[in-house]
Amino acid sequence: MSTAVWLDSDARFIAARGQPACLIDLALSRGIDSHRLLKGTGLFYEDLLEHDPLITARQFHRLIDNARQLLAADDSAFLFGQQLLPGHYGATSNLLLQADTVLQALQQLQRFKALLSPLCAPVIRIDEQSLYLYWLDSFDSGKNRQFMVDASMTAVTALCRQVCGHALPWQYHLMQAEPVYVEQYWVHLGEHLHFNSPTSFMRLPREHLITRAGQASAVLGRIAEQQSLQQLSALTAPQSLTDGLFDYLCEHISGLAGLEQVAADFAMSAATFKRRLQREGTHFQAQLDRARTLIATDLYLRRGFSNEAVASYLHFNDRTNFRRFLKRLTGRSPNDLRQFLGH
Repeated sequence: MSTAVWLDSDARFIAARGQPACLIDLALSRGIDSHRLLKGTGLFYEDLLEHDPLITARQFHRLIDNARQLLAADDSAFLFGQQLLPGHYGATSNLLLQADTVLQALQQLQRFKALLSPLCAPVIRIDEQSLYLYWLDSFDSGKNRQFMVDASMTAVTALCRQVCGHALPWQYHLMQAEPVYVEQYWVHLGEHLHFNSPTSFMRLPREHLITRAGQASAVLGRIAEQQSLQQLSALTAPQSLTDGLFDYLCEHISGLAGLEQVAADFAMSAATFKRRLQREGTHFQAQLDRARTLIATDLYLRRGFSNEAVASYLHFNDRTNFRRFLKRLTGRSPNDLRQFLGH
């Protein structure tokens, strides 16, 4: 990783005429004043109309925070999500539309996440029965996290419906407690909802991954892929530091040596690594906890591991410490979590 470069929250890589414009349009349609909406974002409505500016993740999150508070409506995230995918982003949207199957569309979404889902990273895992689509912050989202997860889940639901021509039987697992406005989830996502989940993810039976409505164009798909690769290569990096760290932790979790070794593998001193993470609004232990929680969930779901096997895989030598870890991060003991997840 010595030559790796990472997107940070102040990197200008998000096309303002893409997802930010969708949110601005939603707010304006509900009578929100553009000056109040854009306050503190560094973005001006006239610039959006006359130019095609690039904004940072920090600016986009400020826009989302403003919109959430000004709209103050329970359906905002879902209506925003319905506009996101395949979206109107040129080549990358065409790439999704020309996918041969639902699985290929989801894989392209993960591959080009910096262009198609810049704030919320999709992570795909598959076993013999199901596909699991986890959602992780690419940049610290703070109070916007649930808004972005709801919007992202809605976006994928709409995308898959368009690709295969009908609604798919997704199951939705959300970290939050069941909200008082749960009917909005029923309307926009369906009734297969599980709240108080250890992490946020969607689950789809594997037999639905090979479906598609109509015939995809191999030529148009290839052209869209080449153009999308050119757009991705034009960015300073293909993903954020926390996305890269998550990938690293998933690969090395069983033999993790500690912060100093991780920092060295990222070609930084421990002090520099800590500062970089702090600048992104996080720290190493938080990222380690996030990775361990998702990995534990995944091991229970896809591989049916016992509590002892999960603890060993995550490098917990003491069962009591493993129990405390899960209880602290998920609110559940290992046995309770296995039962909740269906094993």
